[in-house]
Amino acid sequence: MRFPRGWSPLAIILLGGLAACTPNQNPQELKEKTARATAELKTDAKAVAAGIREGWSRDKPLDLNSATREQLITLPGVSGSGADKMIAGRPYDTPGQLVTRHILAKSEYDKIADRLVTKK
Repeated sequence: MRFPRGWSPLAIILLGGLAACTPNQNPQELKEKTARATAELKTDAKAVAAGIREGWSRDKPLDLNSATREQLITLPGVSGSGADKMIAGRPYDTPGQLVTRHILAKSEYDKIADRLVTKK
């Protein structure tokens, strides 16, 4: 197939214009941009995963006698040291023993009471 006369110079000018518009990045800059984008995606993925875990734990009460430190930390107001104290005080007959054993204040316990169960 042949193009009509005059199209060849026009095609060359268009291709030259497109080539001039594309940024000329060196490979190192491209690697750095890719690394930054990957790091952002990784952070976002971790945030999404944490949100999903928190959503699941809201619907299902935690067994105070078998919950992991990470699961206990997802409870409102429970810090790492609070979770460690809960684990150290095991086993529990009832979740209310967190208060009677002075592991949590009553006000802190009231925030999470509906999310805890004890199984033996």
